[in-house]
Amino acid sequence: MILNGKARKFKQNDDINTDYIISGRYKFKIQDPNELAKHVMEDLDPDFATKRLEKGDFIVAGRNFGCGSSREQAPMSIKYAGVSAVIAKSFARIFYRNSFNLGLPAIEADTDSIDEGDEIEVDLNAGLIKNKTKNQELKIAPLPKTMQTLLADGGLVEHFKKHGGFKLG
Repeated sequence: MILNGKARKFKQNDDINTDYIISGRYKFKIQDPNELAKHVMEDLDPDFATKRLEKGDFIVAGRNFGCGSSREQAPMSIKYAGVSAVIAKSFARIFYRNSFNLGLPAIEADTDSIDEGDEIEVDLNAGLIKNKTKNQELKIAPLPKTMQTLLADGGLVEHFKKHGGFKLG
């Protein structure tokens, strides 16, 4: 699976918690994931979802992305906003698992050399991030086949619907 888009970074790079991803003022009021997506990252950048983000872009962050609550609205709002993947130095464990369950790639990598607006290509099969803007390559651990299957199917629920249960390989 190959993903292409621009890198989108925030002034706060580490410890981006789930309330920054989707504010608590929306989590219980809005049930439609397409409506939630209009407010993704709003507390860090009010214009992110409406003016800065383009379909296919990547959120690029530092350490401990997705810390805080374990609610699925955070990765869901990112996915429905059209983000290809989140690339971060590390993820909160529950956010990481919820991302794959919902079909959103969460990629661990050293993000220091990636800047706002850089054109990025991620090859999940080969385990490679290409920064086309800087003509650089960054090795990452290739995703296990199980995770690639979940992503290709659109997440865990869609995988169950497609296969009538949990079938990999």
